[in-house]
Amino acid sequence: MTLYGHFRSRAELIDAALTDSLERGDSVLSVVPLDGPPAEAFARLVETSWALISDARGLVIAAQKELPFERVRELHVKAEERVRRVLERGQREGAFRTDVPLRWLLTTTHVIMNAAADDVVAGHVDGNDAARLINAVLQPAVAAPRQSPTRRANR
Repeated sequence: MTLYGHFRSRAELIDAALTDSLERGDSVLSVVPLDGPPAEAFARLVETSWALISDARGLVIAAQKELPFERVRELHVKAEERVRRVLERGQREGAFRTDVPLRWLLTTTHVIMNAAADDVVAGHVDGNDAARLINAVLQPAVAAPRQSPTRRANR
């Protein structure tokens, strides 16, 4: 009852809680080093982001039920921007694939991380192992395809 004295609705309360959670997450992510090889920067970002996603999973589920899709996406724009920058740099440097749109790499990252959170909640995956499993799937998914020696020689 006290909380509803400060918020007009459950949706407003959830919006405020998610905003606060994402701001705290941004503070944590802001110190993750994103320099060096893109694959290593991406792995560090995934590992740190995983911990944040895992901690806030219940809040995100509530937000998805109570808030319009556009609002949930809007709140995640800043967090997604960090991943976007690492993926773009990896594409420019030839470390990450360019044969699919950047948006697809972002979507794949989002889906895998959130599916891992669902599996942890369901008891299918140990939360302590999730970051390793996520990176085991995402690293090859975003990596630039290797050319065979024959294909390189024919160019």
